[in-house]
Amino acid sequence: MDFPASSFWWVAAGIAVAAELATGTFYLLMMALGLAAAAIGAHLGLSGTGQTIVGALVGGGATALWHVKRAREPHAAPPSENRDVNLDIGERVNVVAWRPDRTARVLYRGSAWTARLQPGAQAVAGEHVVTAVEGNWLVLAPASPR
Repeated sequence: MDFPASSFWWVAAGIAVAAELATGTFYLLMMALGLAAAAIGAHLGLSGTGQTIVGALVGGGATALWHVKRAREPHAAPPSENRDVNLDIGERVNVVAWRPDRTARVLYRGSAWTARLQPGAQAVAGEHVVTAVEGNWLVLAPASPR
């Protein structure tokens, strides 16, 4: 039974895709692109060296381009301050009075929470915005008028 070079490349690409699905490593998909490009090179009649070069250039190039793209994207806020992770961020609460240690008890979502003032913010009573959630503490900043 003859096992053509293109079959080797296609099987390797399939293994890379399966490994990506198992691990969630997106870079493996870029390498699978390179392996598929090598398979296409085999179908076009390139030598083994040509197939390897095409696969390396496409896979390595795709990986490098993806890395550059990801590096240029803005980084997400930490989970304690990210509204995509914690839906409490940005919600408004009313502070009756602040304690001398810059903490307060506030009613939020039907229960009493301990809140602390965001560093640099003034301790004034009134409406505040949740800027972060740290454990079971709300971090608050004075709300700007709507």
